[in-house]
Amino acid sequence: MSKAKRNTKKITKIGGDVIVPPGEPRHRVTLSPSRDRDMSTELKEESMEQIKPGSFKAWLMLPRFHFIPLTVILVSLGTAIAVYEGYFHFGHFLLAMFGSILVHMTVNVINDYHDYVDGIDLNTLRTPFSGGSGVLPLNLLRPKQAFWFATICLLIAMGIGAYFVLTKGWILFPLLLVAGFSAYFYNVYLSKWLMGEIFAGLCFGPLLILGSYYVQTGRYSWETLVASLAPGILTSNLLFLNEFPDWEADRKGGRRHFVISLGKKDARLLFVAFLVASYLCIIIGVLTGMMPVVTLIGLGTVGFGWKAAKGALTYYDDTEKLVPILGANVITILGTQALLAVGYVIAMFV
Repeated sequence: MSKAKRNTKKITKIGGDVIVPPGEPRHRVTLSPSRDRDMSTELKEESMEQIKPGSFKAWLMLPRFHFIPLTVILVSLGTAIAVYEGYFHFGHFLLAMFGSILVHMTVNVINDYHDYVDGIDLNTLRTPFSGGSGVLPLNLLRPKQAFWFATICLLIAMGIGAYFVLTKGWILFPLLLVAGFSAYFYNVYLSKWLMGEIFAGLCFGPLLILGSYYVQTGRYSWETLVASLAPGILTSNLLFLNEFPDWEADRKGGRRHFVISLGKKDARLLFVAFLVASYLCIIIGVLTGMMPVVTLIGLGTVGFGWKAAKGALTYYDDTEKLVPILGANVITILGTQALLAVGYVIAMFV
């Protein structure tokens, strides 16, 4: 497959902002579409180039809201476990949901900012599931605007976290500290220390589910931890497979993750192992009595999981054919996590 070429025009960077050379159209900072890119991707980028810089639509694109359902489902799962045990406060649920979404938006936007400044998004071929929002490479917003947007989101989320610490107990503070550090410094440190996938799974898995459970109950539980293992592993796999199309740009940008360290051929095997492990966590959780039997409905995504595993093993080095597999992986992950939440709701009545 031919690779998209980076724009060769000189770019001046001042205080984190990228200045386009005089007389050069703003969108020329992005890479030119490669000849083998599918028609839908070309049309999408052409459509993005019609968006007015600084417009409301540009701001809406920046947080990548299409990834937010992950957080909505995980907060719902943690809350569903609490409801299953007889605890529920609707106001705390809404506040925890809002704060968690703000943290997720921080992750997405600060990731865009650093990937642009490091040159990663100027070299990568965007897909519907990887490669960033495209807002900064197209100069629809300035890097500093993205940076401060992410910072403000995190500060508001920290205020919500402080409220829960004061009202529910200080034992929540270490969890929030790890989550805040991971959200803000993922690109600066974690993604370069071979810790990206691990912390993604930890934060968008056990930490988020335990935190959502804690604001309802005021305590942690081993049962909730066990129930959070499969969602955490699946979230790691979400990031893991999305790294395959970006591995070369990530390597040039100084990142170090599983795909770069192992190579695509070996990394695909680890991806499948993680997928199998996630389903085993559900089965073991039920067999040990830590999870209700009805949560076995989480296995209902096995068909999509099989498609994702088979596709990763076959098309790991073919980005064009891997894109539909990325979609199957998203369905597997969100579907399994959502079914687990539904399982806890059903368990209240059976």
